[in-house]
Amino acid sequence: MDRRTLVSEFLGTLLLVFFAVGSAVLAGAYIGTLGIALAFGFTLLALAYALGPISGCHVNPAVTLGMLMAGRINSRTAVGYWVSQFLGGIAGAALLFLLAKQVPGLKTSEAFGSNGFGDRSAVGINTGGAFLAEVVLTFLLVFVVLAVTHKVAVLGFDGLPIGLALAVIHLVGIPLTGTSVNPARSLGPALFAGGAALSQLWLFIVAPLVGGVLAALAHRLTHPVGENRIHADATAAERGNPVLP
Repeated sequence: MDRRTLVSEFLGTLLLVFFAVGSAVLAGAYIGTLGIALAFGFTLLALAYALGPISGCHVNPAVTLGMLMAGRINSRTAVGYWVSQFLGGIAGAALLFLLAKQVPGLKTSEAFGSNGFGDRSAVGINTGGAFLAEVVLTFLLVFVVLAVTHKVAVLGFDGLPIGLALAVIHLVGIPLTGTSVNPARSLGPALFAGGAALSQLWLFIVAPLVGGVLAALAHRLTHPVGENRIHADATAAERGNPVLP
């Protein structure tokens, strides 16, 4: 396994947590839900262009699981990506926590951009509703990633629909659960928030993974393997790249 791919997944997840979650922690009162949603979408879009050609810019265990089920990566690569993503999420949250502590009066306990349901949800969504929301929202993200990429990497304009999808997902999901759709993004902030953020963390690990699995299964029906290969070869030819046998 190329070390560069693991470093890319670690760094990408770190930056996603620091900047995107940071927009909620440090600037949420000023930019609102729309601003936070755009911060997530724009950060992922930028990372897709920067890291897509190296690792595919998954920066999300649910996306990696979808890629694994789609047969685009093997289990060894998936495990390496997962370890890098979770470590990156924790490192990004640690860096954000350090910065947040320099802001007088900023509350981090049981908050800190963590996800939640019940009394930790803006609309008071219950456990079942939160689980369903995270499954459906993650389904959209992973399905879009699988649909616009034909192998592993994010190339050309592939990053644009992925970034837009993540922004739309946050517009819908922030009032519900704070929006996870990414177990690594949820783990890091929850570790530093503590309390109920940790006790509810299980949902924001399990539900996104379920959404990723369902997206991979749906993708097999809408984008059969044979058609994927024809499309991938045509795209490669248009870009002047060699078509592999």
